[in-house]
Amino acid sequence: MRHGGALLAATVLAFYAARAMPGDPVRLALAAWNVPQTPEAVASLSEQWGLDRSLPEQYARWLWRLVQGDWGQSFRTGQPILAEFLDRAPWSLAIGLGGLSLGAIVALALGFASARRPGGWADTTSRALAILTQSLPGFAAALLLLWLFAIQLGWLRPFTGTAAERLVLPVMVVGIFSAAPLARVLRRELRQALAAPWVRAARARGIAERRILFVHAGRPALAGFVAALAPEAAWVIGGTAVAEVVFAVPGVSLFLVQAMSARDHLVLQAYIVFVAAWMILVSALAHAVRARLDPRGA
Repeated sequence: MRHGGALLAATVLAFYAARAMPGDPVRLALAAWNVPQTPEAVASLSEQWGLDRSLPEQYARWLWRLVQGDWGQSFRTGQPILAEFLDRAPWSLAIGLGGLSLGAIVALALGFASARRPGGWADTTSRALAILTQSLPGFAAALLLLWLFAIQLGWLRPFTGTAAERLVLPVMVVGIFSAAPLARVLRRELRQALAAPWVRAARARGIAERRILFVHAGRPALAGFVAALAPEAAWVIGGTAVAEVVFAVPGVSLFLVQAMSARDHLVLQAYIVFVAAWMILVSALAHAVRARLDPRGA
């Protein structure tokens, strides 16, 4: 029930946010098609697209069609929006989930190593990586990786190569920016867990330090790690725009950027609802995982 209310609120936000964008999609479309913007042409296209109705009526018609699986047609391409999303979503998911998986693996390695030896190489590396990602814009990191691996080393063809080649650098960008905060969160959670009474009791019983770190402290620390991972995972769909634009990957976020320039309301509305549904799903899954790892904090 709570998730249903959140999703309904997202539809309201999506609809009115799209309508608040400056510019008239009808006039922009006529200009793009080199059609004279006569009052008759504007009125005809507005009626065809349903933009001549009141906002509440437009919202009700759009929501009714949305729940039936009809997301409407893009003003810009003339294609069904759902088909466009389904065609582009695999690219965005590959970048988002691939980058997040890479970031989580790096974060787990750095986080455990940092907690085991504070001030060591892993601790220094994770701190430097966190500072770097906070001070360096995502597009700058993407361009730097493009210059290094595609131009200087010539290892990849990010624009003309295979699908795998086109995904390597975008995945690296998302992975780098995910790894830094996750590693610092895991280090903090582990250090707090290592100072807990049950860990001191485990040491008093002579349990090996490695087992204490990975089992006794690791389990509750991983619950905190999952809590930090959830917002990153929630933006798997919406957080890949920089990588998709820089590397010209035909994903959902690039489709949104193109739609916004044309004031394509229906695409923006569908995108917001799509991302909101994904975030609700990720939040529910993360809560279930945290409950298994640490029932006390669930």
